[in-house]
Order: sequence, then structure tokens, then C-alpha cells
Amino acid sequence: MIKLVATDVDGTLVKDSSPEVYSEMIEMIKKLRAQDIIVCIASGRQYGSISKMFKEVANDLIFIANNGAHIKCRGVDMHISKIDRPYVEELTKELRQIPDCEKAYEGAGVTYLETKNEDFIHVIRDQYRNDVAFVDDVLAENVDLVKISIFNRPSIRKLGEEKLIPEWSDRLKAVMAGEDWVDFMDKSVDKGNALKTIQDFFHISPDETMVFGDNNNDIGMLDVATESYAVETAPDVVKAHAKHICPSWKEKGVYQILAEKFEEI
Repeated sequence: MIKLVATDVDGTLVKDSSPEVYSEMIEMIKKLRAQDIIVCIASGRQYGSISKMFKEVANDLIFIANNGAHIKCRGVDMHISKIDRPYVEELTKELRQIPDCEKAYEGAGVTYLETKNEDFIHVIRDQYRNDVAFVDDVLAENVDLVKISIFNRPSIRKLGEEKLIPEWSDRLKAVMAGEDWVDFMDKSVDKGNALKTIQDFFHISPDETMVFGDNNNDIGMLDVATESYAVETAPDVVKAHAKHICPSWKEKGVYQILAEKFEEI
């Protein structure tokens, strides 16, 4: 019997940077909650962004935001993992030297932007719908950060996998988050660790957990669920951690599986 369902958002549930989720999924969440099934939305996005996507059912959800650095339920912070200040300073100074890339600095519920690039601002503020604060120098603000990200389209994977992730993986959790983001968090941060916290709190086992994901930052979450699904567009390394493969977001694959499993078709 499944008691907990957790799904990634971008690339799994919807197209990357989509501002909304389709109505069938909202109705499915209502049906799952009516059966006392706990539903977690687990994303690299900030809490403000994903809570707006699921506004209609937000009070019925647990949000695992910033890859697990921030867990929030019904307006209450359940967990926050901040990056140690020396790493914030060193990483920020390094990322500023990389040309043609944008940076986003995440507090628990606010994105700090130094950029004047209107296209990137549009992505963060209008597509992801993050709560944003514009600053000249994030280091001068002396704020706690839970995630630092570097962005480039169409892809930052080569830079991430060949340079940044190997360089920082002994000090921070460094992962690809989609094709165009590299995310850096405290070493303890992982969607899987966050989901395990929720499992322990509610006394739910991996056998009672169903998870959906598509990218490297979902692997930890797939590993703590017996009923784990990678979407068909996921990299092979991600699929290797999943028990099942499901259709992509284009076919509303997460909804399809939930509808079949819980007999809602």
C-alpha cells in the first residue's frame, strides 16, 4: 500500500521552467489526499515558485524545495540547510569569473539576483515565479544561503560535469539540475535525505513510497522508494536507480501512472 507519493517538477511533471501544472494533476492530488496519501513536491526550485504552481492544493502538500535544503509544510519551515559562509564566498567569486553564465543565490524563500540581464530575470521572476530580491553584491548582504546556482542555455552540462562538479564535490553537494543548471548546496542536502526525513516523521517505509524523477538531483529520492519511476527522457544514470520507466511530461506520464495505480482513469 502506497502511503507517500513524491514527484520532481521540471522535466518530470512539466516542461522545464513551466509556471503552471496541468489541471488533471491538481485533481489527482486532491484524490490522493482524500485517500490519506501524503504528497510531496520535490524540486530544485525555491518554495515560493513551487507553492504558486500548486496554489489550489498548497495546504495539502509538503514541499521539498532547493533540492532538499528547505522543507516546508503549511507555512512552517520543517528543515533548512544553509551553506557555510567560507564556501559561499569562494564559490561566488569563482562563478563570477565564468563568462556567458548567470547566477542565482537562494535564501530560504527568496532568490537574490545581481544580474541586469532581462532575459534571465524573466526566467526567474516570470517563468519560475520566484520571489526575487535584486542586490548589487550578494556577499555584502550577509544573508544565509541554501543554494547557489549557475545557469546557461541551451546547456551547461559539459562545464558542470567536467569542471564544476568534480572541483566542488568534496566540499558541497554539486549536481546537474536539468540541462541548463548546476546547483550547489550544503553537503548534507539531497532530495533523498529530505524525503527520508518525511518518511521517518510519518513512519512510512520505502515499500510504501512512490517517487518520480528525471535528473541527477532526483537519484537520492529514487533510492529511498521501492516504487521508483524515471521518466523515459531521463539520462541512463538516472534510469539505473529506478525500478520503472514512465512516459515523459509531454504525455503526462506521472499522472498516467498515478491514475492507473489508484484506479482513477
